[in-house]
Amino acid sequence: MEQLQGILDQVSSTVWGPYVLIPLLLVTGIYLTVRLRGLQFRVLFHALWLAFVRRKESGEEAKGDVSHYQALSTALAATVGVGNISGVALAIGVGGPGALFWMWVTGVLGMATKYSEALLGVKYRRPDSKGEMSGGPMFYLSRGLGGGLGKTLGLLFALFGAIAAFGIGNMTQANAVAGQLAGTWNVPEQVTGVILVVVVAAVVLGGIKSIGRFASAVVPVMIILYVVASLIVLAVHVTDLPGALALVFTDAFTGTAAVGGFAGSALMIAIQQGMARGMFSNESGLGTGGIAAAAAKTGQPVRQAMVSMTQTFIDTIIVVTMTGMVIIVTGAWSSANSDDGSLMTSFALSEGFGAISGGLAPLGGYIVSISLVFFAFTTLVGWCYYGERCMDFLVGRKAVVPFRLLFVAVVYVGATIELSLAWTFSDIANGLMALPNLVGLLLLSPIVVAETKKYFADPEWRKAEMVDVRS
Repeated sequence: MEQLQGILDQVSSTVWGPYVLIPLLLVTGIYLTVRLRGLQFRVLFHALWLAFVRRKESGEEAKGDVSHYQALSTALAATVGVGNISGVALAIGVGGPGALFWMWVTGVLGMATKYSEALLGVKYRRPDSKGEMSGGPMFYLSRGLGGGLGKTLGLLFALFGAIAAFGIGNMTQANAVAGQLAGTWNVPEQVTGVILVVVVAAVVLGGIKSIGRFASAVVPVMIILYVVASLIVLAVHVTDLPGALALVFTDAFTGTAAVGGFAGSALMIAIQQGMARGMFSNESGLGTGGIAAAAAKTGQPVRQAMVSMTQTFIDTIIVVTMTGMVIIVTGAWSSANSDDGSLMTSFALSEGFGAISGGLAPLGGYIVSISLVFFAFTTLVGWCYYGERCMDFLVGRKAVVPFRLLFVAVVYVGATIELSLAWTFSDIANGLMALPNLVGLLLLSPIVVAETKKYFADPEWRKAEMVDVRS
């Protein structure tokens, strides 16, 4: 087992090292931001309005399976997971406070990347044999690029995506839920596994419409509760906020002594941890945003792309920031166990609530436990949809139901066995999915730019979208 861990660590270090995925992520994000003239900054508030106020489109052109809001909620369900609690803590524990800065970088640049993925996902989607919309990198790579290169990249993405669904989207999440419930309330892992199997099956076997309804009802509530709890802790430590922010920015470019080694090594660890965990959290560049966007009821790729990019903003700029700042202002990053991310976050929230009243200290641990359970569960649901769309591309619609059943069964396996290799495997799977997608985004960027320019060239675009068509 130790030998296998060593091999996986080496593969992960190569994929996420300074010569492969990190520079490709940065180059793609910067390039798309420049080509789109900072669109993520210019239309962010309008995009949030589209996502949370203007819930659906009218007219026959609005083809799809779920509303704008449900598509966004499905994407948030898949991304706001263990990475937002344990992943952020692990990144800061290993890479120091500066890792949070590099997570912000993946978020800011990732909004342009997510926008592009969603636009292409809608543009190149197609109905499957049951009439459900199917799209994502496997389609815009094979159909948009065409030829041998496009087909190869599309197949690689679908293959890696179907495999990764059992790692990042299944076993890691189920194991985190089981471990948290066992540690907090002494619930046996087998019991948690059975409950998860039943509840996950009840949601995912109904397909994207069932997932969309569930996600739109649960995701906003869980995010709001977690953010409010974090804001309470930050309010208690308000005088420590300036120093914590300064530490984030200084360590982002110098590294921290906490990780040992020389300055260059410490800096590289901060960047590597921040970028890897940032992508694990918001999935910008991973391509999954295009899969969720393709299911939306819309006739306009640009409109859905604006909605989809708000997912990265909410996930990273809001939720990840809450976790990171709470860990830093309370000092948990240097005083808690850096090998257990959820324990570090629990320590931070418990310290924050304990500062209000000693009797409130246990509340911090309960909040983390409940949040992690809901975050991980919704990720399970969202990733089942991503995996089945990849299988539909590889094999056809006949593989969808068997995939769902296998996915549900693996939930129990993930909840009941030791997964010491899970995080490393997930990082590798993320990287393998991202590589063909990022290459494709760069090659297809002229289409993204052309569609965007065409849409915003109409002087009436904003006026037309400000009509509330909810019913």
